[in-house]
Formats: sequence, C-alpha cells, structure tokens
Amino acid sequence: MANHKSALKRIRQNETRKLRNRYYHKTARTALKSLRNEENKAAATEQLPKVIALLDKLAKKNIIHKNKAANLKSKLTKHVNKLA
Repeated sequence: MANHKSALKRIRQNETRKLRNRYYHKTARTALKSLRNEENKAAATEQLPKVIALLDKLAKKNIIHKNKAANLKSKLTKHVNKLA
C-alpha cells in the first residue's frame, strides 16, 4: 500500500477515471449495437451522426484508439448505406 499522500490521491483519481472510462466505453458499445441492429434506414441515418460523434469523443479522450474509431465509423456508414 502507498504511504505518500500524493500516491494515495493518485490511486483515488485512477479509480474514478477507470469507472468513468468504463461507463463511456459501455455506452458506446450499446449505441453501436443498437445501430447495427437497426433495420429502418431512416432511423439508422438519424442515429449515425450521434454514434459518430460519440466515437470521436472517445478517441479524443484516448478511451479507444483513433484508428479503431475510424474503422468503426467506416463500417457503420457502409452498413447504413447498405440498408434498403
């Protein structure tokens, strides 16, 4: 266990950030899943910009890698465009 005050504070901060990042990541996965399961093109087209913005925010905060965000955005756009 850490003995310094600064180390104890760092442990508390890391735990808070870990929980926050886990929440963001889980929220993003849920949004991706709902968009992938969408059958209606109009609803999917409306939902796509929100999911893309969410992925961009996660990439900016280094919760996911920027290339992973780009790959997901590309796949989702192709999926939405393919819907009839």
